Amino acid sequence: MKKMDIEDIRAFLGRNIYSKNPCILMRLNLQNWAGISTEKVPGFSEALLELIPELIEHHCSPGKPGGFLERMEEGTFFGHVIEHTAIELQRRAGYPINFGKTRGTDDPNVYEVIYGCEVKEVGYAAGTIAVDLVKNLLEKKYYPIQEKIIELKAIAEKYDYGPSTRAIIKAARSRGIPVIPLKEGTSLIQLGTGKHQTRFMATISGETRCMAVDLAEDKGLCKELLEEAGIPVPKGGTVDTLKGALCLAELIGYPVVLKPHNGNHGKGVSLNINEEKEVVEAYKEASLYSSRIVVEKQLEGRNYRLLVIGGRMAAASERVPPSVVGDGVSSVQDLIQELNNNPLRGEGHGKPLTKVTVDSHVLRVLRKKGLSLDSIPSYGERIFLRHNGNLSTGGQAEDVTDLVHPDNIFMAERTAKIVGLDIAGLDIMSTDISLPLLENQGAIIEINAAPGIRMHEYPSSGKPRKTGEAIVDMLFPPGKKSRIPVISITGTNGKTTVTRMTAHLLKQKGITVGMTSTDGIYINDRCIMKGDTTGPKSAQTVLKDPSVEAAVLETARGGIIRSGLGYDSCDIAVITNITCDHLGQDGIKDMQDLLYVKSLVAESVHPEGCVILNADDPNVVEISRWVRAEVIYFSKKKNNVILKRHLSQGGKAVFIRSNSIYTAEGLKIKFLGRVTELPVTLKGKASHHIENALAAAAVGKAFGLTVKEISDGLKSFSLTLSHNPGRGNIFDYGSFKVIVDYGHNEAGFLSVADMCRKIGARRLVAIIGVPGDRSDELIKKAGAAAGRVFDYIYIKEDQFLRGRKKGEVASILEQGAMEGGREVKTKVVLQEEKALYTALQSLEEGDLLIIFYEKLEPVLKILDKAHQMVNVSSAPKKRKIVSGPAI
Repeated sequence: MKKMDIEDIRAFLGRNIYSKNPCILMRLNLQNWAGISTEKVPGFSEALLELIPELIEHHCSPGKPGGFLERMEEGTFFGHVIEHTAIELQRRAGYPINFGKTRGTDDPNVYEVIYGCEVKEVGYAAGTIAVDLVKNLLEKKYYPIQEKIIELKAIAEKYDYGPSTRAIIKAARSRGIPVIPLKEGTSLIQLGTGKHQTRFMATISGETRCMAVDLAEDKGLCKELLEEAGIPVPKGGTVDTLKGALCLAELIGYPVVLKPHNGNHGKGVSLNINEEKEVVEAYKEASLYSSRIVVEKQLEGRNYRLLVIGGRMAAASERVPPSVVGDGVSSVQDLIQELNNNPLRGEGHGKPLTKVTVDSHVLRVLRKKGLSLDSIPSYGERIFLRHNGNLSTGGQAEDVTDLVHPDNIFMAERTAKIVGLDIAGLDIMSTDISLPLLENQGAIIEINAAPGIRMHEYPSSGKPRKTGEAIVDMLFPPGKKSRIPVISITGTNGKTTVTRMTAHLLKQKGITVGMTSTDGIYINDRCIMKGDTTGPKSAQTVLKDPSVEAAVLETARGGIIRSGLGYDSCDIAVITNITCDHLGQDGIKDMQDLLYVKSLVAESVHPEGCVILNADDPNVVEISRWVRAEVIYFSKKKNNVILKRHLSQGGKAVFIRSNSIYTAEGLKIKFLGRVTELPVTLKGKASHHIENALAAAAVGKAFGLTVKEISDGLKSFSLTLSHNPGRGNIFDYGSFKVIVDYGHNEAGFLSVADMCRKIGARRLVAIIGVPGDRSDELIKKAGAAAGRVFDYIYIKEDQFLRGRKKGEVASILEQGAMEGGREVKTKVVLQEEKALYTALQSLEEGDLLIIFYEKLEPVLKILDKAHQMVNVSSAPKKRKIVSGPAI
């Protein structure tokens, strides 16, 4: 029997077609278990619930606790069971996941299992464990569920952010501030987008000064600076030899403290040193972390941490060293193990508390008490394991924010300013923090850059303090923006040109634009990355750039399906048109599936934003039902019913009337310009570019540009290589012309052919190709369309065949062209560059050649030399690139 297996598993880290939140998509092959439901496997449900009894509470479709149990009793397929199991496993690991769904595919054995996640590595592991668990139960095998849950928790601790970072992220998201992780495996996070961004790593912010951090780390220099400023600090100094440490300890008097001069998290710190022997041991330990050692007078009192954010004290905690309480039976070692079993304790900084590690410091503290790990404390006896209360070494915190004396608050805030830290953790020794330090011989013993805030967010006792919110409020005070405008453009055809036109409009206003498109990522007019950059990673590149003031993002279907969107929400979305070009790809079966995918862009617009829709395309109009923001329609048709109804209700639109472009809001109509004044329309001959100009004008209106700014921008955008490379560029060689375009489907061929007929030519010669991932039916339709409108067709194939055999796509195209309904000559030349050479050499005077290219640069290089290879006697020696008015 074939075992069920995971064919593919991927994570969506942002808004996607399955959920607006991060989720996992598992492609699960049930193999021989396909079509078999739970009620047909005796004992399965009981065995599963015995291992994971929490599943009893899952609601599922009945919408009530126990609903999933009902589904299993009635009978449900195992993909659905794995979905719920993966969700519950994550809940057991500490993540309150409650989203999931399972659906079938074209293959009856294969299911798509979708479930929420917060950490992708945990989501992957939960899915894998869920599949293994179900397989083992079906085979009546033992499954070590508790061990697997421990493994899952270990993965969570390894890959999840620590409490400090999570608190800041949570605070930012609660205010609607974008959160962008910058490097996997680190806590380097960007808050905000473009020019409005800032960054933080742990609690080092983008505003933290490097010099201030260096000063805080150099404990000796920092102490001298504070002492000169009148801040109470312990007596002591910095040494670099054991002899120096012994002399200084003798000078200031025991007990003393030894610590690395640039240490943190309590590493290498030894307290209550009372004799030379202990100095030697403590010096050795501190030397593991630094060659310079601080020797200070040990102060009596309690250990406090005061947190200063943006010059104001935000929280205060008393830090208590880790301890165990005897039961009269267990050894110290056993009591430490019991302490570490607390689910709130973890390795490192991943949990509110840290596990106690038995090291030389713990052994020394026990030894001074006459104890060892094997000692058995009496019932109720408390044994402190360390002298310091650092959370990183197992201590715990009690909130005392409301107890801090005003003088101490003033001193803490002044200290942070002296050092220059925007976020500072001040360690204070005092008998009572409610009294001024100067009255009880207290002192500031250390200043910390990047202080942990988990002790304030999750105190062991007392009131939790929202220090993450305080940090975010410091970085983004009221009135400060966190987002640049994001404009997302999608559709089947025209989206690249609309993207470029939109970017052009904004650049004319002096805005620094980050743009993604099919030919690269641009910051204003400079290409920073070449290639098809219409996916989420490219969008993130733009949003991460601190120079960008507005993002204009071409957003393709493939990227949406495979990876989701590269932004959490956008301000303006444009849907140019939707045709059947991609049916049969990536699970898209029909137009409803395609509409669902494209609608994600419209759904992502925030309620105060705007969605721009093509009123002439019924498919695009249907998307309006998913829109929660304002809609602006655009239309070329004189009496578009959708547009008229929209305006009658006070809506906004951009439309054509008497060969002129107008904007309207309700009954208020404003003239924008004549169609023939826009170079991109070729004096009105390029109907598809008229549509693109309307879409771009609507973006300008939504963005808040004036009528003049929109008009001037459209009038200065042309079909030249500098403005719109590869989209209708015209090369005039005198006796013939060449048009370069990216059309690769039925609609693209027809729209360019319509433009060419209006330009006029003796013959329309075309070099066509269609990507191999299109269905046979769509390829044939494209060929038929070409056969109806072109006089001579050269058929080539893309270099990347996308799973097809060589010549397969060309054969289908040729068959379609032959069945197009008119006599047309065809020639198959598979290699694109060779096809262009062949076509150029066979041109006759008055011909117009259109090449629908795959790769633009090789085509342009050939056209640069076209005058040397053509046989037309009247061809000039140099080609001339022209736009509409020059034809």
